[in-house]
Amino acid sequence: MTDDNQTPETEIDAALEEAMADPRDTEIATLKDEVAATKDRLLRLAAEMENLRKRSEREKAEATLYAATNFARDLLSVADNLGRALQALPQEERDRAQEAERNLITGVEMTERELLNVFQRHGIRKLDVVGQKFDPNFHQAIYEVPTNEKPPGTVMQEMQAGFAVGDRCLRPAMVGVAKALN
Repeated sequence: MTDDNQTPETEIDAALEEAMADPRDTEIATLKDEVAATKDRLLRLAAEMENLRKRSEREKAEATLYAATNFARDLLSVADNLGRALQALPQEERDRAQEAERNLITGVEMTERELLNVFQRHGIRKLDVVGQKFDPNFHQAIYEVPTNEKPPGTVMQEMQAGFAVGDRCLRPAMVGVAKALN
């Protein structure tokens, strides 16, 4: 690569000058490259640690929320039995009951309310299903109700209450679903 102004001797001089450049300059350039690479690795590591911290917090929150799932599932039968005990006595018989019987009924009602409040404090909620569109994730269809009152696939009756913890189904509600009349 010769310019019109450069002679072969000038080219040789420039190449020699470049080759004899200060070794510190090449060392500085090498160190700058290493610093840039180390800084890049450090930033990536910091981002990875932040992601790990966030994931750990999310997993901890989920573990706390869902830790009592099996215990709560076992207690659902207790809630069912309290509800059945209250439904077994018609209102007119409650009105005619003696004081001791009324106190017993009141105690069962309070116990059921307290159990449901404890469930609620721990993120377990009773599903409100009547009138809702059938959702196989939260409902279990037991039978169909022939009707034109509601659109097909609408929950008409609840046979057994369903419960959810967070956004997960703890126990599906057993329901009767609307079916169009022919």
